[in-house]
Amino acid sequence: MTHEEHHAAKTLGIGKAIAVLTSGGDAQGMNAAVRAVVRVGIFTGARVFFVHEGYQGLVDGGDHIKEATWESVSMMLQLGGTVIGGARCKDFREREGRLRAAYNLVKRGITNLCVIGGDGSLTGADTFRSEWSDLLSDLQKAGKITDEEATKSSYLNIVGLVGSIDNDFCGTDMTIGTDSALHRIMEIVDAITTTAQSHQRTFVLEVMGRHCGYLALVTSLSCGADWVFIPECPPDDDWEEHLCRRLSETRTRGSRLNIIIVAEGAIDKNGKPITSEDIKNLVVKRLGYDTRVTVLGHVQRGGTPSAFDRILGSRMGVEAVMALLEGTPDTPACVVSLSGNQAVRLPLMECVQVTKDVTKAMDEKKFDEALKLRGRSFMNNWEVYKLLAHVRPPVSKSGSHTVAVMNVGAPAAGMNAAVRSTVRIGLIQGNRVLVVHDGFEGLAKGQIEEAGWSYVGGWTGQGGSKLGTKRTLPKKSFEQISANITKFNIQGLVIIGGFEAYTGGLELMEGRKQFDELCIPFVVIPATVSNNVPGSDFSVGADTALNTICTTCDRIKQSAAGTKRRVFIIETMGGYCGYLATMAGLAAGADAAYIFEEPFTIRDLQANVEHLVQKMKTTVKRGLVLRNEKCNKNYTTDFIFNLYSEEGKGIFDSRKNVLGHMQQGGSPTPFDRNFATKMGAKAMNWMSGKIKESYRNGRIFANTPDSGCVLGMRKRALVFQPVAELKDQTDFEHRIPKEQWWLKLRPILKILAKYEIDLDTSDHAHLEHITRKRSGEAAV
Repeated sequence: MTHEEHHAAKTLGIGKAIAVLTSGGDAQGMNAAVRAVVRVGIFTGARVFFVHEGYQGLVDGGDHIKEATWESVSMMLQLGGTVIGGARCKDFREREGRLRAAYNLVKRGITNLCVIGGDGSLTGADTFRSEWSDLLSDLQKAGKITDEEATKSSYLNIVGLVGSIDNDFCGTDMTIGTDSALHRIMEIVDAITTTAQSHQRTFVLEVMGRHCGYLALVTSLSCGADWVFIPECPPDDDWEEHLCRRLSETRTRGSRLNIIIVAEGAIDKNGKPITSEDIKNLVVKRLGYDTRVTVLGHVQRGGTPSAFDRILGSRMGVEAVMALLEGTPDTPACVVSLSGNQAVRLPLMECVQVTKDVTKAMDEKKFDEALKLRGRSFMNNWEVYKLLAHVRPPVSKSGSHTVAVMNVGAPAAGMNAAVRSTVRIGLIQGNRVLVVHDGFEGLAKGQIEEAGWSYVGGWTGQGGSKLGTKRTLPKKSFEQISANITKFNIQGLVIIGGFEAYTGGLELMEGRKQFDELCIPFVVIPATVSNNVPGSDFSVGADTALNTICTTCDRIKQSAAGTKRRVFIIETMGGYCGYLATMAGLAAGADAAYIFEEPFTIRDLQANVEHLVQKMKTTVKRGLVLRNEKCNKNYTTDFIFNLYSEEGKGIFDSRKNVLGHMQQGGSPTPFDRNFATKMGAKAMNWMSGKIKESYRNGRIFANTPDSGCVLGMRKRALVFQPVAELKDQTDFEHRIPKEQWWLKLRPILKILAKYEIDLDTSDHAHLEHITRKRSGEAAV
């Protein structure tokens, strides 16, 4: 990339003006998006305006459209809802209202509009854009605007960001606000679970989603619900019998708790609503169980945004500014969305069309089509849910295989959810499933037992590792391990863990040369807070750690609200991997994040101190600096704290905080539960196929490179990659992958903290078409 291109990002917006508005229902993370649009807009040299109260503010003009400054978006990152207000607006639906809106924009020279809202708000924006030239000529004829003003504002660029807790917009895997809504729901489900277990109760939980079952579906996966009702997939006609049978079966298996999740828009095959009261009455009448209904309502919109939503909002905001400033009269209005782990731009109206097609398919009772239109991510969730909830495990184990499951490395939230789904999918396939305690050490010592269906009951919501986990590697105990593989007749191994799980896998591959017993298929599911396993963009547990750090940073920043001028230096975990420090920096609005992957010198430290000195002269009186634990041997947390304390004398106080093991973080987040559940199911399906493939003369013999894999999320798909092939991509000394996708987000962190840096625009999303995306690879 040339210097000219670098420079272009900083001058891209000169002479241009952008307006940002939030419309429709509020969603957590909208503020993060607004903040990013404002700051990146200002960074490019553009003027940025807030439109207060959504489209109503656009129509009313006056004080509703205000120029934004850098400081005006400070402290809004961690707030839920939308700070600039949103309103449902009748006036904008009429042409007269849109005419007034156009007048207000032209008078201020605004020709770029960023709309953050649901599909209704985005459709409105598109209508506005298509009428733009007619509206201008009407205003000219009426003498309200001059010919010069009309020429200057000859076309309007529109970019949409989808903010909706329902995740009901086709074309994006996650809408802003969905993850936070899931956090609120899970907090409540976890709380209810404890009381229900004390009293053997059945709980019916109603979650939002009038036309979309996403929240209900992911909630049921994340809490291991007995049943879920969603509008896209009505139950069979005899569902009442089926449901009652399922509930009494789980009771006889010894479960004290039944959970049924209902989307508010749930219907039967004839389109008749199925309400939570209907379900309660059915259970009480037929089974006599003590049954309670909880309707979650607007709680789901509330509270602080999750780390995922803050990062999503920030990434989308940056992308929106770029899309606006690169727009021409010929580019269609687009929507910036997330596919797997990539930002993409999609034509707004194609997405709106597919979203409408879903509703149409549902109205016409073509439910299979509705499911397909929701996209691959939704379908995957539905398939895994059906497997885990709707199948009775076979009684006979004829022709079955024996698969062992273990945890390796340090505990990470979500490990238990991965073990649960691995065990249960294994049992459903008719296999014998063994669990190994204490990692490779337990495998050598024979700490192995068979797991039945209820062994892993209630495991999804529990943090840490119930099987116990050790960092020990297998090499020095190959003989004992081989003996136990034979003794317990283990034919496949699912290893859930961090960097040691991966290096342990490599050792097993090596050991195959000497020990035939090690020639069995194995798969590694990455699970570590550090997110440093090669072959996967995400590891189970990293999202939970990130949220813990984020919440702590919010609290620490809050403590400075009353005191003037304070800088906090916070040390995060991660070994040599800077993922947690970088992502937490983005999510908590840090001024700097020091990491090993991006070497820094004393001059950089000085520049950061100077930057904070300047910042303290503004209305924002506090700073936040994150430091990854192993970013530099000599510039320790104490050193940096001492340096800041000395240099900040008389200007700001410094405080330091080492977060330590709490980052392994309590109960797993919905993302980690869901991700772990799907990884476990996918790993077990692969395993069954591999064992069948490896049958030689009545025994298992797997000696090919592709019989030892890491299952990872790569950009948009879950893929199996041979551990041997990942060797070249690994820096073994520092236990990190040589290339890490999130390093591309570092410039965003710096721009949002007001550093004069170059934004690399070479990796920007290009416009794609939604139809092509759907036939593509599966997203998680």
